[in-house]
Amino acid sequence: MYISKLASASGANMLQILETRRVQLASQGADIINLSAGTPDLPPAAHIMQAIANAAPVPENYKYTLVEPPELINAVQGWYKTRYGVDLEREEILSIYGSQEGFAHIFHALCDPGDLVIVGTPGYPIFFFGPCMAGAEVYTTPLAPEKGFLIDFDSIPPEIARKARVIVACYPSNPLGAVADRDFYERLIAFAKKYDIAVIHDNAYSELVHDGKPGGSFLAIPGAKDVGIEFNSLSKSYNLTGLRISFALGNKHIIGAFRKLRTNIDYGLSALDHAAAVAALTGPQDTVAQNRLAYRQRRDAFCAALIKNGWNVPMTPATMFTWFPMPVKNISSEAFCMDLLEKAGVICVPGSSFGEGGEGWLRFALIQPPERLEEAAHRIGEYLKKQ
Repeated sequence: MYISKLASASGANMLQILETRRVQLASQGADIINLSAGTPDLPPAAHIMQAIANAAPVPENYKYTLVEPPELINAVQGWYKTRYGVDLEREEILSIYGSQEGFAHIFHALCDPGDLVIVGTPGYPIFFFGPCMAGAEVYTTPLAPEKGFLIDFDSIPPEIARKARVIVACYPSNPLGAVADRDFYERLIAFAKKYDIAVIHDNAYSELVHDGKPGGSFLAIPGAKDVGIEFNSLSKSYNLTGLRISFALGNKHIIGAFRKLRTNIDYGLSALDHAAAVAALTGPQDTVAQNRLAYRQRRDAFCAALIKNGWNVPMTPATMFTWFPMPVKNISSEAFCMDLLEKAGVICVPGSSFGEGGEGWLRFALIQPPERLEEAAHRIGEYLKKQ
């Protein structure tokens, strides 16, 4: 039986490999501190769970929704206006099953086979895999620490820029935790206009900026809607990763094309998702502020404990992750992670999982309370003493 080239060339997701081994070790009685996948351990707000509970007994809520209800559109418009100062029209809003799913399909609306997509490396894996699913080619541009992990537009060859259909940006960044300022977005828009490139901006972590100004929206920059869209997610801001609620927002031509394509594969989010989203976006925002504080406290505790245990790590400025250069140089990041799991009972994600630019780095998710993060740091310190 024939298996496609795409499937044949695809490796297993590293998070699944790590989770499989964690389950095996845990079944043998090992105490594993899991800092791998970005699944919040913090609960959703009570009023969001109550909204789902109220919607659950209604039989009508188990039918296809097909289109977003007015109350959901109004909630998104109100939240974007209040939070970012951005006005959105109905035609500029599309609900999707999480940003991951959005990135898996958006390139089908913007690229033909053989077209080119510019992606920074290191980057979240779907940024690379999504274009490949559409038959597009990927040009990777390095995101260097000395440049704040920002895209260096001057380093992209003009012949590449002229060929490209899409450029992907993600700030605050997973896995890098980097943030971008207004000047960066102005340069991104100018670059996109110069070469007639569509911008896809991933804005899943705007609510989790620890240092400096609160996160913003790409769409708040003049000219952004002329060239692109952004994905925004409720997963991390409101601790709703399992519900898969995100939105594609911005340029109405891109949103229109994406919407038309999706009518062939998507009958809409469930009404229960709609109820959760409306409650989250229109209700009290205390949980968002509490999440931000919790992740900052965890970052501070984890970094301080690692430094105390002999690993001088940087302070990642945003997201629910930390991004550190490896403390040893004679081993690959994947081998280090597997060895750390086996010998110290701590799971992190190898930088190589995020593209060629990630080798030599490690990502830790701040999904444990401070005392467990401090215990993880102690175990890592003991492990490093034996290297």
